[in-house]
Amino acid sequence: MSDIALLGWAGILLFIVALLTSIMLHEAGHFVFAKKYGMKASEFFVGFGPRLWSFRRGETEFGIKALPLGGYVKILGMTPLEELDPAEQHRAFYKQKPWHRFMVLVAGSLTHFVIGIVILLILLMAVGIPMKEQTLELQAVSKCLPTSNASASCASDAGKTPAAKAGIKPGDKITGFNGAPVQSWDGLSKELRAHGGEKVTVTVERGGQTKELSTTLATVEDQQTGKQIGFLGVTAGERISGYQTYGPLEAVGKTGEVFVLQIGLIFKTLGQLPAAIPKLFSEERGETEGGQVGSVVGAGRMAGSLFGSDDPGRAKASNFLNMLQSINVFIGVFNLLPLLPMDGGHIAVLFWERIKAWFARKRGKLDPGPVDMTKLMPLTYAVFVLLVGLGAVLITADVVNPLESPF
Repeated sequence: MSDIALLGWAGILLFIVALLTSIMLHEAGHFVFAKKYGMKASEFFVGFGPRLWSFRRGETEFGIKALPLGGYVKILGMTPLEELDPAEQHRAFYKQKPWHRFMVLVAGSLTHFVIGIVILLILLMAVGIPMKEQTLELQAVSKCLPTSNASASCASDAGKTPAAKAGIKPGDKITGFNGAPVQSWDGLSKELRAHGGEKVTVTVERGGQTKELSTTLATVEDQQTGKQIGFLGVTAGERISGYQTYGPLEAVGKTGEVFVLQIGLIFKTLGQLPAAIPKLFSEERGETEGGQVGSVVGAGRMAGSLFGSDDPGRAKASNFLNMLQSINVFIGVFNLLPLLPMDGGHIAVLFWERIKAWFARKRGKLDPGPVDMTKLMPLTYAVFVLLVGLGAVLITADVVNPLESPF
């Protein structure tokens, strides 16, 4: 096995360890707040299925189970349906103050946010962000026109990019445009923007040979100006020219800015995902809004490709931390969606309980008490099946039609 392959497998292993550590810290968040407020936590396990190893400390059994698909903390009395020892009923989750229950439920996602913030601060202050400059050696060639501009499916010639029609390939170096030499990516971009809808020639170097390729540039709308500009469908190559680091105050400000932008982007992407599902197995996945959502399999593959790349070690560390940070923020947000059986679903139930209690007080009636969870079980099972199905679709897509790493 080559050194590059070994580094790739090391990246996958490191990603798995980092992800399981994040899951363990997530559950530790629930556990710490449950104990803080006097609740009983009888189990704290990483993984599901058969028990591999465990030990008991006090009233809690800690351990590892066979399937590393998550983790859990078993807190006494999560619903009033549990049969409890009368001597321990006062420690049941549903018996606690609403604020205490809320903090236990939200603690897992808060832990992911803290992990994400800490990683980002380390990244900005110590490791640094790779500063890249664009080169004329192409990193990628888009096969399909942007979805919003495509007049036909990518399967037809009308939906393909001018670059794909011309036979331009990743790794080609563009050396000329319309017979004139090209010196920089900025210079090429200006020429492309100015010749939308026109037939042009692109000169490339490939394998030591020079090729003249002809195509007609597409026109797309410039997102900043709204004007129509030329579009070829190629992505510039990149080389690292240095690393950007920040002082403590700058890093804190930048972290807050990035964190807010990430959360907004996550909600936007999740909203686009249902419409993107039909494109997950097509060539248009990478260019489809929402199609960039992947599974843990896809993330592991990206970690392997990061470590197996020919980037310098510092760049690999930076990109890996960037990926881990993004994943932790995503998990934190996703876990707060108001859907059972996720924490956000339990928080929604808690808010509904308090709303009912408030209306009852206003009418001079008794607190109706906790929600009857048996009535919510069909919804819980339906959401669970939906999430498992979505996970299976994403895993399959990441195996048969993997995304290119954005790092």
